[in-house]
Amino acid sequence: MLTITDELKNENIGKVLVNEPLAKHTTIKIGGPADLLIEPTNSESLEKALEIIKKHDVPWRAIGRGSNLLVADEGIRGVVIKIGTGMDEMNIEGDVLTVGGGYSVIKLATIISKKGLSGLEFASGIPGSIGGAVYMNAGAHGSDMSTILIKALVLFEDGSLQWLTNEELEFSYRTSILQEKRPGICVQAVLKLQEGKKEDIVGVMQKNKDYRRDTQPWNYPCAGSIFRNPLPHYAGKLVEDAGLKGHQIGGAKISDMHGNFIVNAGGAKAKDVLDLIDFVKQTILEKYGVSMETEVEIIGGK
Repeated sequence: MLTITDELKNENIGKVLVNEPLAKHTTIKIGGPADLLIEPTNSESLEKALEIIKKHDVPWRAIGRGSNLLVADEGIRGVVIKIGTGMDEMNIEGDVLTVGGGYSVIKLATIISKKGLSGLEFASGIPGSIGGAVYMNAGAHGSDMSTILIKALVLFEDGSLQWLTNEELEFSYRTSILQEKRPGICVQAVLKLQEGKKEDIVGVMQKNKDYRRDTQPWNYPCAGSIFRNPLPHYAGKLVEDAGLKGHQIGGAKISDMHGNFIVNAGGAKAKDVLDLIDFVKQTILEKYGVSMETEVEIIGGK
């Protein structure tokens, strides 16, 4: 890895960290080291970094702010690209918002609400980046990214940049084409908002924040919702009805506040979380005949 490390550093693409613990970069504070972690300073640096990575034929993947993410204890081989500081520009023209993939969802929702623009109220408590929100079609309170996104600028594995429309992203419940069908990084997003009364928008935002604060365990490191809702059922309700709230394996614990959250109660390993996920899946299947699928993205390992 020395050659690629030196080349990345020589190109001044941004931060280049060797054997960087990914527990520092995930909201659940779990994850082994990445061989290399880079944080490009802008989209040009990102393109250059990917060009170097491909030249050296090194595996890579991108992360944002590390929510909805569980990294294996063994870490990740190759290069992890963190889309963050430097790729968080924002521009508002009327009711159309262009925003960098590294921009904080919560920060953005707060800023535009104060400008009297509606559309991101649902995201007031989502602790991820815009790029990650597009990738996952993040949502809450009956809405999601697919309802406001016009198009996204995507960097694909071959180094090409392409604008994809809402339809081309093939959004569905917590998924987009970027996850498996056409893996790529959302570098920039264009969102269509609506003008409204600032007081009403801020009021809805506050209500959503209060709901999350009162019902979800944000006082502990966590990755957000662990399971997709197996509609018409709700994952948290199934876990609660099965009497699993508070169940703990190692340092991983099902939240006492919400059945669809696993928290790092102290010193948790990825294996603890994975074992707890398997236990929940088996229990719910046996009790209710319902198959549970994870919403959290699980990456890394040998």
